[in-house]
Amino acid sequence: MPKSLIAILFMIFASSTTFAMEVQDIVAKANHISYYQGTDGRAKVKMTIVDKQGRERSREFAIIRLDINDKVDREQRFYVLFKRPADVSKTAFLVWKHPDREDDRWLYLPALDLVRRIAASDVRTSFVGAHFFYEDVSGRVPEKDSHELESETQQYYILKSIPIEADEVEFGWYRSWIHKASFIPVKIEYYNKHDSLYRTYEALGVDNIQGYATVTRSKMSDKKMGGYTTLEYSKLRYDEGFKENIFSERYLRNPPRQALRY
Repeated sequence: MPKSLIAILFMIFASSTTFAMEVQDIVAKANHISYYQGTDGRAKVKMTIVDKQGRERSREFAIIRLDINDKVDREQRFYVLFKRPADVSKTAFLVWKHPDREDDRWLYLPALDLVRRIAASDVRTSFVGAHFFYEDVSGRVPEKDSHELESETQQYYILKSIPIEADEVEFGWYRSWIHKASFIPVKIEYYNKHDSLYRTYEALGVDNIQGYATVTRSKMSDKKMGGYTTLEYSKLRYDEGFKENIFSERYLRNPPRQALRY
């Protein structure tokens, strides 16, 4: 892991203690830290896509998130609105995340004035041309995979996860490095069904935002596509008091601009 990232994590959680844990507890805490901190949240995101020839293109979007009820790590809503460049401006992405069934996902394409429902079979495909997938944006439900503690070091739990429905995904399994003090997944390696590494996620930066350890820079590399994509988060805020009604299909054409304002 990058030394600078380790230093930041330990500085944020210097007073934390680690202890023996069941693998399901590790997975649950890592999922919570990644997607459920606070009751809601917002961020400005700069996406940089670098193709296999080294050519760069950048995109900027706002993302907001809302937890729906008091149940731990359950129903959730995500709204993404692209602002730059001009060819993707006003493109919007909406997710209703369900723990017990397939998520509902919609994509609004302003050039066609079309709202397109994203099929469950498409969630493991590129998110608007990036190396991140649709499912990476809102998170994969932990119950879709079986998890085992493969090994551990002084700093990390190292988990191996295998999809329960193997035919639904393109990967054979993945390995995660979970930081013991913060429970942030700092690296995830995806292997195909022939056990070859083809895709790698890395958390490159972590900050303390309103008391929550938050990944502020990340990277996804893909050997099949070639190149990589980085995401840089700024203007991060939690517990903004968003209303559930703005996370609806009717707001894809008319975005809730106050909630999406930086």
